[in-house]
Amino acid sequence: MKSLLPTSVQIPKVLIIAGSDSGGGAGLQADLKVVTALGGYGMSVIMAIIAQSTLGVTRIQDVDLDIVEAQIDAVLIDIGVDIVKIGMLANPEIVRIVAKSLRRHGVKCIVLDPVLRATSGASLGGDDTAQAMISELFQMASLITPNLDETLASWA
Repeated sequence: MKSLLPTSVQIPKVLIIAGSDSGGGAGLQADLKVVTALGGYGMSVIMAIIAQSTLGVTRIQDVDLDIVEAQIDAVLIDIGVDIVKIGMLANPEIVRIVAKSLRRHGVKCIVLDPVLRATSGASLGGDDTAQAMISELFQMASLITPNLDETLASWA
């Protein structure tokens, strides 16, 4: 009798590129929880460290560009990815280095969630960051998922 179970299981490898939310309710922490719950293997590239709680964002510290690029290279050269999910990118320079790195590695499946505002309303990226996303990442993305407030305020 032939088994109905697959002979090998492919676990999707998902790279999350986003900010790190100390409160755990957004950013890398939230995305990694979802990837794990859905049976994927989550990896991360930290773009910014965000002091955030349920009360709001109190501080944001961008990560140096060379560290951003090194994180991407480390994961893509060694482990590889099936999907890249991009969240908050703090400034236009980070947008450009992420786009450059993903192009260099030939990443094909990209989900772009252009986070520009926290739920509390705090700004996580300005108009120059939004324009960099449009010019650098929109054409690379397989799916773009802005929320309504960001769409009305930033992309119009």
